[in-house]
Amino acid sequence: MQLSSSPQIAKGQTQGLIKTIAAISQQSPLAFYKGFGPVFTGIIPKMGIRFLSFEYYKSMLADTRLANPSDGTLTDQGTFLAGLAAGITEAVTVVTTMEVLKVRLQGQKRKAGDAPKYRNAAHAAYVIVKDEGPKALFKGMSLTALRQATNVSGNPVLLRAKDNHLTLLAVNLTTYTKLNHLLHDWQSIPKNQELSAFQTALCGLVAGAAGPMSNAPIDTLKTLVQRHPTPPGHSSLSHTVAIARTLFQQEGFKALYKGITPRVMRIAPGQAITYTIYEHLKAKLSG
Repeated sequence: MQLSSSPQIAKGQTQGLIKTIAAISQQSPLAFYKGFGPVFTGIIPKMGIRFLSFEYYKSMLADTRLANPSDGTLTDQGTFLAGLAAGITEAVTVVTTMEVLKVRLQGQKRKAGDAPKYRNAAHAAYVIVKDEGPKALFKGMSLTALRQATNVSGNPVLLRAKDNHLTLLAVNLTTYTKLNHLLHDWQSIPKNQELSAFQTALCGLVAGAAGPMSNAPIDTLKTLVQRHPTPPGHSSLSHTVAIARTLFQQEGFKALYKGITPRVMRIAPGQAITYTIYEHLKAKLSG
């Protein structure tokens, strides 16, 4: 849906969710998995870098005013800042290139019988570097970093160590932690006692939806910037501004939220599963 928005299209040619699904289904069932390769190969290093860097930045802030003097744990502001830094780190090291390859694979259009421009993720990387140079693999890095930072710090993975208790915090990490604490307090459950799997999944589901809802405009612009090569004589900033201006003029502010429904449908359940598994493993390891 985001890819149907383009500076080259005329107003009224964009599609909603149902029409988009119908159009993709006419190609083949495998068309729904375009761009799956870079996402699948990138998810493990992305999550590893996210949690490792979050712990690193958290330890850096432990001796600052952003830590509680009583027990050394970070304040909400400190955890939020560590989450922002972790989101930027994963964007620079893994996510930007992964997103460029995914968007190019998903956005390519061809007639029946024609060979695709990009056969797979590796071939896409080769063609992009050959035609546009290595830096093209990092297109939209600023927007990607901003999106990931707001996702991670708004998601909170509040990793706090106290009495062998780890509490995951960073809009996603912060939202999750707040909901988790509220449910503990509401039910008078000790903080070191695990919530039920259903309650944990519910917290993760809400937290997972918070990130996409808060940064949808950033994600839409990022997708369009990464899909279209920068015109000769234009800087990355001027290219981004031109796309944003044209999109707003042709379709209005609501165009910045295109694709929000499938994005929430994808991310929220994934976060529900992630947090449920995390809390279960945390309880096993700390017990």
